[in-house]
Amino acid sequence: MYAVTAPEPGGPESLLLGPLDPPVPADGDLLVDVATTAVNRADVMQRRGMYPPPPGAGDVLGLELAGTVAEVQGDVGSWSVGDEVCAIVPAGGYGSQAVVAASTAMPLPPGTDLVTAAAVPEVFATAFDAVILQGGLAAGESVLLHGGSSGVGTAGIQLAKRAGATVVVTVGTEEKARACRDLGADLVINYRETPDFADAVRAGLGHGVDVVLDIIGGSYLAQNLAALRTGGRMVTIGLMGGATAELNLGVVLTKRLTLMGSTLRARPVEEKAALAQRLVEEVWPGFADGSLRPVIHSRYPLAEVAAAHAEMEASTHIGKILLLVDQD
Repeated sequence: MYAVTAPEPGGPESLLLGPLDPPVPADGDLLVDVATTAVNRADVMQRRGMYPPPPGAGDVLGLELAGTVAEVQGDVGSWSVGDEVCAIVPAGGYGSQAVVAASTAMPLPPGTDLVTAAAVPEVFATAFDAVILQGGLAAGESVLLHGGSSGVGTAGIQLAKRAGATVVVTVGTEEKARACRDLGADLVINYRETPDFADAVRAGLGHGVDVVLDIIGGSYLAQNLAALRTGGRMVTIGLMGGATAELNLGVVLTKRLTLMGSTLRARPVEEKAALAQRLVEEVWPGFADGSLRPVIHSRYPLAEVAAAHAEMEASTHIGKILLLVDQD
């Protein structure tokens, strides 16, 4: 097989596409011929040497995939050779073959194919888990999504609107603002023009939000707390703005706030399997009725993975950047 690794930390040019021994599925695993994967911010961090894969996951980059089952090992439930699947994986998506725990594999979302389905697993799982399951966003509530035009942001907008919530997003350009409005965002804040987004939230809604999905971390902490209304919840899933900050516990106490952190990659297989089941049961119907759709910015052959990473780092994209594994 062939796959992409990052033998030495560095820029996009440090990515290496070459032959590797194929992965070996264990009992309960599927061996998948990968059709398409996608670039995620975590891949960039791993390439830079700042986000190592979990022990035993292997060095091949890639946290999600869509493809066809090539081999089954042991008890894999109803999966068979030839089935089309998509999945989140701890590593391995940037390879022509990858191992997927059968319990975490999902059928392609309705209306998608082996290309477009690869834009779904990581971002919809992340947004659904953080905003709906952990954040507890409910109909009639409001949510602030930072990076509204990102993969997680575009998924989060759609999931929140489907849940009956009011959606506020932050973006950096008017083009991204238009894209978020087209997806249903109710209030769009350009953080370059309005750096005090907490004031803009309260001015736009007349109150704070119930949930904040935070991808920035330390540098946004004070404003995120200010943007929350009493009883609000903040779920942090990224640290692009730093891992440390001074926390005003007085605000947390007086507003009765709940602060949470979340990652998917290192969770036990059992937890990922439970999340996959809920995605199929509760989120996949949205693809069938048209309330949800993958948002795809660009597609690259796997041989051009460096260019795909450069586009991710430039932050010019809206939605997902795909890598076509079997068409390079």
